[in-house]
Amino acid sequence: MQTSHEIDYEIIGHDMQLVEIELDPHETVVAEAGAMIYMDDGISFSTRMGDGSDPDQGFMGKLFSAGKRMVTGNTIFLGHFTNDSSSKRRVSFGAPFPGKIIPIELAEIGGTITCQKDAFLCAAMGTKLDIAFQKRLGAGFFGGEGFILQHLQGDGRAFLHACGTIITRKLEGETLLVEAGSLVAFTEGIDYDIQRAGNMTSMLFGGEGLFLAKLSGHGTVMMQSLPFSRLANHILARAPHKD
Repeated sequence: MQTSHEIDYEIIGHDMQLVEIELDPHETVVAEAGAMIYMDDGISFSTRMGDGSDPDQGFMGKLFSAGKRMVTGNTIFLGHFTNDSSSKRRVSFGAPFPGKIIPIELAEIGGTITCQKDAFLCAAMGTKLDIAFQKRLGAGFFGGEGFILQHLQGDGRAFLHACGTIITRKLEGETLLVEAGSLVAFTEGIDYDIQRAGNMTSMLFGGEGLFLAKLSGHGTVMMQSLPFSRLANHILARAPHKD
């Protein structure tokens, strides 16, 4: 029996996309704060601590979950959008930067996916959001975006967003090296670690970042062609500076 709400959706646009979600009466979608673009009358909105996946979770449990979200650099609150009307209503969400929105059918990929800390956009009520710590602490302190990852679990629909073009690779026992900021998400069966990007000269002057994500095993890896951090660095480098 499915525990998450069964939401329908349509992705609108090409390079600056939004996802429009259709909610039946009493259905709810949970989203990152500030992601909502528009919604029909009849949808109620509330900001809460926690994802609502455990209705019996007490205040301390919600506070602990919120604290873990703070570790990722995200707000401790999530938006909850519920259709309180007697007919279908729609609400839409947009990514904070140009790129693509990726629909994920959690029930079809084993119920879990691990993604970059800022890749989550929204999901059906019942989806559990958590953080996944990399096994080696050194990877976190020195691997930039490699340490703190989000872990999504459930049997409904979730939506990720990424910058640029999305590249999907299915690994069948192979190993793939990815610039840490270019990694978006990976499914169960993928082992993840961080390694240095060559020798010291390569790390300092190679222009590929100091560390690479090493992914191996059996599963699917999703990557983005233009990490937002790289885009932001290029913009800042070309911005006029005051003397």
